[in-house]
Amino acid sequence: MRFEVLGRLVVRSSDGEAVGVPETRVRALLADLLTVAGRPLSVDRLVDDLWDTPPARPAAAVQTRVWRLRRALEAAEPGGRSLVVSGPAGYRLDVPREAIDAHRFEDLLTRAREDGDLARRVALLDEALGLWRGSAYADFGDETFALPEVRRLTELRMLALEESAEARLALGGHGPLVGELAVLVAEHPLRERLRAAHIRALYSSGRQSEALENHRDLSERLREELGVDPSPELVDLQRAILAQDPALEPRGRDEPPEPLTELVGRDDAVARVRSLFDEGRRLVTLTGPGGVGKTRLALGTATRAPETFPGRVRLVELAGAGGVAEIVDTMAAALDLREDAVVGSSAVERLVEALRTRETLLILDNCEHVIGPVAELTGRLLRECPRLRVLATSREPLNLAGETVWPVPPLDLASATRLFVARAADAVPGFVVHPERREAVEAICRRLDGLPLALELAATRVRALEVHELADRLDDRFRLLDVGRRGVPERQQTLRAMIDWSWEPLTEPERTVLRRLAVHADGCSLEAAEAVCSDEGLSRSSVLPLLATLVDRSLVTVVRGASGTRYRLLESVAAYCLERLDEAGDREETERRHVDHHTALAEEAERGLRGHGQRAWSERLDRETADLRLALDRAVRSGEGETALRLVNAQAWYWFLRGRLSEGRRSLDRALEVAGRGPDTEGVRTARVWERILALWGGDPVHGDPFRAAEELDGPRERARAIWLMSTAVTGGHDVSANVARFDRALEASRGTNDRWGTAGALAGRAEQAILLGDLDGARRDAERSLALFEGLGDAWGRLQAMDVLAKHAEITEDYEEAARLHREGLGAAEELALWPQVSYRLSGLGRIALLTGDLEAARSLHERALRVAVDRSATSAEQFAEVGLAMVARRQGRLDDAERYLQRWVGWLDDLAGDAGTALIKAELGFVAELRGDVATAYRRHEEGLVAARRTGDPRALALAMEGLAGAEALAGHHEKAARLLRDAAEARASVGVPLPVAERGDIDRITAVVREALGAHDGKPV
Repeated sequence: MRFEVLGRLVVRSSDGEAVGVPETRVRALLADLLTVAGRPLSVDRLVDDLWDTPPARPAAAVQTRVWRLRRALEAAEPGGRSLVVSGPAGYRLDVPREAIDAHRFEDLLTRAREDGDLARRVALLDEALGLWRGSAYADFGDETFALPEVRRLTELRMLALEESAEARLALGGHGPLVGELAVLVAEHPLRERLRAAHIRALYSSGRQSEALENHRDLSERLREELGVDPSPELVDLQRAILAQDPALEPRGRDEPPEPLTELVGRDDAVARVRSLFDEGRRLVTLTGPGGVGKTRLALGTATRAPETFPGRVRLVELAGAGGVAEIVDTMAAALDLREDAVVGSSAVERLVEALRTRETLLILDNCEHVIGPVAELTGRLLRECPRLRVLATSREPLNLAGETVWPVPPLDLASATRLFVARAADAVPGFVVHPERREAVEAICRRLDGLPLALELAATRVRALEVHELADRLDDRFRLLDVGRRGVPERQQTLRAMIDWSWEPLTEPERTVLRRLAVHADGCSLEAAEAVCSDEGLSRSSVLPLLATLVDRSLVTVVRGASGTRYRLLESVAAYCLERLDEAGDREETERRHVDHHTALAEEAERGLRGHGQRAWSERLDRETADLRLALDRAVRSGEGETALRLVNAQAWYWFLRGRLSEGRRSLDRALEVAGRGPDTEGVRTARVWERILALWGGDPVHGDPFRAAEELDGPRERARAIWLMSTAVTGGHDVSANVARFDRALEASRGTNDRWGTAGALAGRAEQAILLGDLDGARRDAERSLALFEGLGDAWGRLQAMDVLAKHAEITEDYEEAARLHREGLGAAEELALWPQVSYRLSGLGRIALLTGDLEAARSLHERALRVAVDRSATSAEQFAEVGLAMVARRQGRLDDAERYLQRWVGWLDDLAGDAGTALIKAELGFVAELRGDVATAYRRHEEGLVAARRTGDPRALALAMEGLAGAEALAGHHEKAARLLRDAAEARASVGVPLPVAERGDIDRITAVVREALGAHDGKPV
């Protein structure tokens, strides 16, 4: 199915028949969806766009129009209804790009701009302009939703008309253009580019006086109507007309041969390099590693931009040149100068004379091996030849005054994939990327760093290998890509030759630093480079200057971000350098320095993660994750158990903060496996404790006594910290009194060792336990003390723990505004620090407040967001918290099956954890679901199970909830007096902690109470 918007909106079936779309608002809906190019539009946005006054039921009104649109599309073509897709973000139109004429117009315009052949460009522009049947969205052009797209497309059409006129003028087609442009100029008298084309067409037709009069008219209009002077280009055009400059006559350009293959993925780069010359730069140097496509980009820029480079464009290949004499000879040959014009001592002077008066662009290609003499000669030519411009390609800058250096980046993944597929199709006609191949192709493109030369070499291998096999063999890339292509310089024939070309000119110290950098996993900081690359023969202070040289030579990439500067090797360069490191016999010692540095870094970070530097150190360890993993791999492989333990114990708190519990446990297991062959050291015992802490917080079942490992730690401070972290993880479990005692003991030990961080943590844990026991005053007191301590320490994670208890206290005491404030503040802090489990908990907390304040849709949305975060980060406890919240929302919305499905998932999990507090709540909710269905037996059973769990918690409020649930089951069974007694007992239990059931939570009690009162009447005067 096709959609035409370059005129009145028309829908056509695949056979070209027009499709009837009834009703103005349905057509407007379709137009609205077409203006946003496949992006979704929300219901609110559609209502605003389609109605001046919103209908009584906006969502239903939009849904009705969507249904009618789908019906019209389905009637036109089977499957048409599926083109209108609905999702969480709204409705969108799911059609291929080529199905919309506006998109086909834009694609043809892009192809025309990229095509260096004037005749082909004119043909493409004519085809693009031929798609227009009138004004864009003609029947909706005045609608607010369509105006931005109409203006954008109208401007693109005008640009296409102007570009077409300029290209036809260059081809000599000025005759018919005069009349066509006169019509357009009458409609758009102030468009300077359009007027310039008209003026040139008049001049080329022999109507010089009319051309000048036209120029005068435009100049006056610009001053009178806009208050501006004509552009410098228009002034130059007037002078050229007066001088009858031959450059105004159509003529071909003197330029290098057109490349044989398409330039892929470089549209933005071409535009940027071209803009540098448009801004007046005269020397632009394209730098970058070998194989990144510097030469191809330079040629593409010159051939695609005739208006930027109207004079002669010549390629000077310098790869084989030596000194100044050879460079001059090469330039002379490129400029077709006679040999006798540049001989003897005056060779350079004669070259200057040849370039002094004629506008010329010299592409100086591959300057790096003759950088000194090329720079010297280029500097002189630019000084003495004002009409000369130079586009150089080099792996390092020329370092001349006025030079603009533009590093050529590797291709992004999408462009790299396009290039690989295009070259693979050249090698194997019919090659396409079907879904089974895409992952392998993208892996190839990533691992070859998006380098065009490497991708082209790899693409030739699809003649012999399927892409999955090719991807699997890239570890041996230098043999795999030893292709030996014909017709290209030797340095471009194989991947190894490409890197050899950069390696050979390096000094030995430069080679030493470069090959040692390769032991890093994914780049490194300057500090790491200095630590890993220096030794007795290479001082730490000498690393930076050598590193800077390697950056200048495009062998090391600089990655700058808010967190600092990192130095990275492309994967192919790293693989090459590792081979060189082995050849030098230097790999083992370099890897040892890498392990030592990252072990020390992890230990320093561990100290900084519990205070004001928590965010900075977390982000630094994020950046160093790949190298920390690699350091552990190396320590494990070499059997260095003590080093492995130091690495994992130092990172355990970081893994905990980031919610990367599974990774932490795997790493601890690996270190313990190696270290387990030795004595039972404090490092071993610490790792075992961390294993149990991460397991408990990850929601794993409790087996045996998890606290025994903590008791075995030697240091009282470390022992206290481990105990309160474990106790916090099992809060709400079976042994309530033992947990309270552990918190008290941890608090006492922390205070005894003057450990403010441990004291704050133990207070927060004890406050959480107090909430569950109904000791609200004690909970608030401990939480406030904890918060004050954590704020003094600058520990954001700790603040979140204390704030969570205070938010629960506010929720229980019906201060919902304060509870929401605390959750929102906590959410912002958790998101800023990327503490994703905490983000999920805070979202669920806000969802609970929305539930209690009656906004069920907001409660559902917040819990769904919390669930997505928890699932994405494998945070099981947070996932359970979110799904129980969703169950509570579903039950209150009458979606009993959904509520039961959410709840049942967690029954067994909580049983394994001995999570009595959670079990009591879930069993109560399941009991209420059964009661609402009229299932007496199930309601009894669920509430009895909940009562058992509630008694183990010691929480009067949990007991009250279980009794209230049982009252509902009794009332359903007709035992109304028993139900009344249970309701009174529940009320007394809640009163015992000074907090009656909040109004927002009385829905179930009010329902049950109403049934009991109706059945009993005023039987004994006792309150029900």
